[in-house]
Amino acid sequence: MRPTIYLFGDSITEASFADGGWGAALANHFCRTLDVVLRGYSGYNTRWALKVLDRVFPTVGHDGAAAALPVAVTVFFGANDACLPDRYAAFQHVPLDEYKQNLHSIVSSL
Repeated sequence: MRPTIYLFGDSITEASFADGGWGAALANHFCRTLDVVLRGYSGYNTRWALKVLDRVFPTVGHDGAAAALPVAVTVFFGANDACLPDRYAAFQHVPLDEYKQNLHSIVSSL
């Protein structure tokens, strides 16, 4: 199995494999040496990211053995968390203190 880099984030990460995107450039740069795995979730905030963390970074591989640890992970959330609480996308808003704690929890779990 080749080493892996995970790109974990919101729609900015999801769109990173579009033409000229930073994810595509990263995959191109490391082609044939490691895998770049896209885990971008459009519309997600850090609260929702915590709910899918175990599925994004499984601890057991397909063969039942322990999954290999990635060599690098990007965590790119915040645009949806920062939605204003009194506007249309208020359901995506995450207060700053919770945002900080959520990021800490995501990074700690890695």
